[in-house]
Amino acid sequence: MKVEGQCHCGAIRYEAEVEPNTIGICHCLDCQTLTGSAFRANIQARAESFRLLHGSPHRYVKTAASGAQRVHAFCENCGSPIFSCAVSDPPTYSLRVGGLNQRHELGRPARQIWTRRRLDWCCELSTVLEVDGQP
Repeated sequence: MKVEGQCHCGAIRYEAEVEPNTIGICHCLDCQTLTGSAFRANIQARAESFRLLHGSPHRYVKTAASGAQRVHAFCENCGSPIFSCAVSDPPTYSLRVGGLNQRHELGRPARQIWTRRRLDWCCELSTVLEVDGQP
């Protein structure tokens, strides 16, 4: 499925091919910190299908405790996360689901990782008050 995405301010636009129903959710501490939220939702795109259409994201290289390095790309204007990938010759790009125009068409998540870091409340939201817009 072809997807298009952009950062919040529109300075960066991109497109890629992804497989629906393959969203991954990561509960690791890095993803919680980098999103400012409880987890990150990603979908993989093969490198040959990913194209930047406008702008160039700022890249930050994170070195894990294991020594593995990963690029995190984001808009330097608005701070929107765009993707992460290997430092060199990435086989895939991990696209941030929230930046994709087709996010509602991607289906449900297929897996969760780092669940030992998951916040206790994050998957039990059915009893939390809902408001269908800004109160």
